[in-house]
Amino acid sequence: MAASCASGPTPNGAPAPDKGAPSALTSSAPAQAVAPAEERAKALVQGASASPPVPPASSPRPGPDSPPTGASLTPEEQSYLESYLSHLSYMVYCDEAAGADPKLAVAAVSQANRYLIEKLGRSVIDFDQIERNKKDQQASYESETGGSMELNQYLAQKFNADVYVEIDFTLSGEKRDDKYYAQAQGSMKIYDTSTATLLGSVVLGGQTAFSPSSAESAAVNAVAGSVWAAMPKVVGQTRELVRNSLTQGVRYEVVLQKTPDSRQVSQFRRALGKKVREVEQASYAPSSTRLYVYTFKKGDWVEDAVYAAASASGMNDLSLVYSRGKSYTFDTGL
Repeated sequence: MAASCASGPTPNGAPAPDKGAPSALTSSAPAQAVAPAEERAKALVQGASASPPVPPASSPRPGPDSPPTGASLTPEEQSYLESYLSHLSYMVYCDEAAGADPKLAVAAVSQANRYLIEKLGRSVIDFDQIERNKKDQQASYESETGGSMELNQYLAQKFNADVYVEIDFTLSGEKRDDKYYAQAQGSMKIYDTSTATLLGSVVLGGQTAFSPSSAESAAVNAVAGSVWAAMPKVVGQTRELVRNSLTQGVRYEVVLQKTPDSRQVSQFRRALGKKVREVEQASYAPSSTRLYVYTFKKGDWVEDAVYAAASASGMNDLSLVYSRGKSYTFDTGL
């Protein structure tokens, strides 16, 4: 198109340029030297506006003491993020409320944990440990949360898991040619431990297992085989989903007990905000205040940052009451 325009007759019947003269395509003259009339004609042919494009306004760069915002990460933050994603910890559980046979539930969780141990080198939380803690932690769960979160989420925080995975399945089976066949179908749902947000789900099933001895053995084989086949997808999907959820950093929950002065809480929030990427106040009451802190730092660093912000806002007697996972509860001493 450009070549034919350059070699065709010029407007108003003007003679074509001499063949020995350099064409517009080979000319070394800068583009700004093109005549305004020719520029407008070219714009009309191409359907573009004759007005030059306006360059986008440059965003102000944060100062040396300001935490970076948005998706831009410092090399230190990027390094922390990659390390965090490479060491995600899981709590896998099969909810008994779904009506799964206890033996099959144990088989499902054990197979998922086996994958985490053998393929990723993770330490795991076995099914019996979860069951014991459901009974032992019931009183603490009620006093600390008041039922504001699911028990599974609470236990995942207690075990310091980054995500928890709930397995749900149904079984179908038959006996054929003196052999027992079974197939498990369901899902493995991935939840963020801090927020209980459903990050994603992986389909479970499709493989038929058999046993020459019993229907129970066929069922165990079907569940174990389906979970093992699904685990690479669970791990891969978890990594990407968690990465996408960390645009502002890892979320920590900070609860301040005894906050009678809302202005002092505001001072604390601003002081803490200077040290992390973002601070979000989730609730306020004279008895307690709940904040969400986002940063690419470890939990002990967040605890130190809370102490520093407390000193800057006059809460000199603030002390840690208890912590579970990424949730920290402090007494202000007011």
